[in-house]
Amino acid sequence: MPALRNYHLLISHSWKYNEKYEKVVEWLDDASYFTWSNYSVCCDKPLDTSSDKELKEKLTNRIRNCSAIIVLAGMYANYSKWINYEIDEAIRLGKPIIGVKPWGAERTPTKISENADVMVAWQSSSVVQAIRDYAL
Repeated sequence: MPALRNYHLLISHSWKYNEKYEKVVEWLDDASYFTWSNYSVCCDKPLDTSSDKELKEKLTNRIRNCSAIIVLAGMYANYSKWINYEIDEAIRLGKPIIGVKPWGAERTPTKISENADVMVAWQSSSVVQAIRDYAL
């Protein structure tokens, strides 16, 4: 069997809703015939920075090395300058954006729906297939 491709992914999320991030990580870790490296910034491992400028530089470097960006599309994303920054940088760097609609959500932030290469349901198989279809 040939070696599996290793997808380099950043999951853009709000630390306030970390359980959704953890669920997507679980899905990716448990997916069959799928390997990935996590470039996300987690609440338990924040980047060591002393200014917004330095944080932006470090986020940009992570995004630059990614195959795709996954954005959890809860309405809270409308109010997060960092989620918006990650989307803008993904666009600037030509990285595919995979939007994930939260379970039961009736609305999706316009910033995400207008800029995502694909929007998928809150389902493991949908997220994994979108990565396989859209990641660079």
